[in-house]
Amino acid sequence: MIGMVDYGMGNLRSVEKALEKAGGRVKRLSDARGLSGIDRLVVPGQGAFRDFVAHLESSGLREGILAWLNADRPFLGICLGQQALFETSFENGEHRGLAYFRGTVDRLDATGLKIPQIGWNPVRFARPDCPLFAGIADGTHFYFDHSFCAHPEETDIIAGTTEYGEIFASVVWRHNCFAVQFHPEKSQRAGIQMLTNFVSLPS
Repeated sequence: MIGMVDYGMGNLRSVEKALEKAGGRVKRLSDARGLSGIDRLVVPGQGAFRDFVAHLESSGLREGILAWLNADRPFLGICLGQQALFETSFENGEHRGLAYFRGTVDRLDATGLKIPQIGWNPVRFARPDCPLFAGIADGTHFYFDHSFCAHPEETDIIAGTTEYGEIFASVVWRHNCFAVQFHPEKSQRAGIQMLTNFVSLPS
């Protein structure tokens, strides 16, 4: 059973459908009580970082997610769900993240290019042994829609990179914590393969 955080922002149905296509059963949860009875956790996200982390705080999910991560249980963060893992975001001010990873979330340094980045871009494997990459070729294109990206202080967590003006961490990984800046649910066959790899992880 996959718990998917529902924070009332964005179209989460597409993530839910993609996870089901990848072989998962999905339970939506909006507060920390929903963390019981699941064996893996997905935190997708679209919208403003400030509002996203404010919901995690008010719902009790902030501490619940951190406890889940610290217990090394399977976790997948998507887009804002990746950014929230870091210490601070500078999107429309300065806002505190979960601080599971050290680093900041900053506006893409992409002079001369359109911001947000919307569309397909290749992901280069920095750590080809990452379980999310099974059955996926290095350089495969995934679908992005973002104006900000994470800058990890711990470079060993960077599993995949993408270039859009700058080279940024599009996949991060430590133990059973995986997070991606792109949208696997919108990335067709490769995205479903990535989600299938996550669903297939030992719980």
